[in-house]
Amino acid sequence: MAENLPLMNSERFEKILARAANKRITVIGDLMLDEFVWGKVDRISPEAPVPVVKVTSESFYPGGAANVARNLREFVDSVSVIGLVGADAGGRKLRKLLKQRGIDTGSVIEGNDFRTIIKTRIIARHQQVVRVDREQIRAPTPEQVSRVAERVRQSLPEIDAIIFEDYGKGFLSPQLVRQICLDAKAARKIVAVDPNPRHLTDWRNVSAVTPNRAEAFLSAGLPWSDPVDPPNEDQALREVGAKLLKKWGAKLLLITLGEHGMMLFEAEQPPHHIPTKARQVFDVSGAGDTAIALFTLALVCEATPTEAAEIANHASAVVVGKLGTAPVTPAELVASFDDDPTAA
Repeated sequence: MAENLPLMNSERFEKILARAANKRITVIGDLMLDEFVWGKVDRISPEAPVPVVKVTSESFYPGGAANVARNLREFVDSVSVIGLVGADAGGRKLRKLLKQRGIDTGSVIEGNDFRTIIKTRIIARHQQVVRVDREQIRAPTPEQVSRVAERVRQSLPEIDAIIFEDYGKGFLSPQLVRQICLDAKAARKIVAVDPNPRHLTDWRNVSAVTPNRAEAFLSAGLPWSDPVDPPNEDQALREVGAKLLKKWGAKLLLITLGEHGMMLFEAEQPPHHIPTKARQVFDVSGAGDTAIALFTLALVCEATPTEAAEIANHASAVVVGKLGTAPVTPAELVASFDDDPTAA
């Protein structure tokens, strides 16, 4: 059994964080618009056994790969995002939200025959009543693949890392991923991936992969096994981690485990478990986006893999305590470390 390593203290974390502002990261993947419809419920519909939600307000946020960029922008000055949106109201709204946050959308592709992906969550009394997805599964055209790959190739000397955020909506085609990964590897750039196991993509030539537990089992092609507590004794999870490291040839594999925290796998190193720091969970939407954003940023800022995993773990704990898709701020992350007795 692997023993947990000493945790990073808050002083070390702030030294890592101090390097973040001037880093430059590009996020590539499925762009979405998250819509939240807020209301209250005081009766059941006479038409069907469902609650009637009286709407009080609506909110819109960048979602999917755009939410990864949103999390990064809290810490760094230069973030760009690449993906596909429609020439519609949703696409215009998403671009506006990103520009307002200082996120570069110059390489976003607008498809005249594409409908912007929108996820609508209806919330009443701090509970999600229902989610409505409006989406198209669409791969980029050969011309779009060439255009994006060339833009990324030209930007490589100026960026520190690339994040692929795959929600399985088609933008991250095998051809696009293969070309960008080869170019990034040649330029010795950090490449991190939040994969989707239903989207058959070869993730070789990347630095780190951050699936959740279910995604990891599916990607490894192994049958589901219920979590074991403590995770260090979860033999099925350890088998999955070893298989994925070999399959993808990644240097790092960070499997998020929900209420059980995270497990870091590294070639020729014993697995390292990081217990969750979440004190309360209101909403898990966007937690994976936050995890890959902060894990990658920490690696770029010269954190060790274990330190990067601990930072991602603290960041995820903060966002699940918020209602709705929300980023973590530097002040919240510093407070999380300050309030953690194990990191003193």
